[in-house]
Amino acid sequence: MSEIAANDTATRAELVIDGRRLSYLDFGGTGRPLVALHGHLSEGATFAHLARALSPEWRLIAPDQRGQGESDRAADYSREGYLADLQALLDHLELDRIVLLGHSLGAVNAYQFAARHPERVSALVNAEGPAALGLDGANPFGFLLNLPYRAPTRDALVAGLGPAAPYFSDRLRENADGTWRLPFHPQEMYQSEEQVHGDHWDDWTATACPALLAHGTKGVIPPEQVRAMVERRAGTVSAELDADHLIYTTAPNAFAAAVRAFLTTI
Repeated sequence: MSEIAANDTATRAELVIDGRRLSYLDFGGTGRPLVALHGHLSEGATFAHLARALSPEWRLIAPDQRGQGESDRAADYSREGYLADLQALLDHLELDRIVLLGHSLGAVNAYQFAARHPERVSALVNAEGPAALGLDGANPFGFLLNLPYRAPTRDALVAGLGPAAPYFSDRLRENADGTWRLPFHPQEMYQSEEQVHGDHWDDWTATACPALLAHGTKGVIPPEQVRAMVERRAGTVSAELDADHLIYTTAPNAFAAAVRAFLTTI
C-alpha cells in the first residue's frame, strides 16, 4: 500500500485491483468506520468538512471512485464494477461492517451494495440518490461530450473547458510529462451516467437497516419519489435541506448536522 499525505487531517492511500489503482482518503481516528462515496465529476476530498464534523466519533474513509480523482481509469463503469471496487476496499481495510454514505452516483452504489451485502452495512445515508432515474432516456451530462480531457498546458485546458472551467479549474491534474488533464475523462463519465440510469426500486427496498434520505429543496429527486422512498423502505427517515443536488457541499453545515443527528440513533 502506498501512502502520501493528503492534507492535515487525512492520509491518502491506495490499493491495486486487477492492475488498476483505487485511491482513497482515510481521515483517521478511532471512531466507528463510515465510508463515503462521492458522485460523478467529484472525488473523496470533498468529504473533508463532513469528516471534521463527525470526528472523533466517526472515522470517515472516502475513496476516489473509479476513473475519478487520483484513481485510475477503468475499462468499464458498470454497476457491478463500482460495487466490486467497494467490496475490495472494505476487504483491504478489513472492515466487516460499516455505515455507508453516498451522494448521487455514490448513493446508488451504496444502497445497491447494501442490497447485495446486507451483512456488511449497518446503516445507510443516501444523499440525493433516486430509486429510479433516467427512465426518459435523457442524460444530463451531454455537455461533457464536447470537453477536452487533456491539453499541453493548464491555461490551454482551462480555455478549452470554456464555460465549464470554473467548476473544474481548481482540481486539474498535471501529468508526469507536463501536460494537464481533468480529474475524470468526460466521455467515460457520460457513459457511467448512462449505466447508473434505471429502475432500482428493488435494490432500495431490499434492506431494512436504518437509513437517512437527505434531499435538497432544489434537488433531483421529485417530491413524490422522496415520499415513496420513505414509505416503501422500512427504517427510513428523511431530511429536507435548503440546497441543490450538491447537497453536502452547498449546505455543508446543515448536511453534517442532519447526518450527525441520524448517526446518534444507530
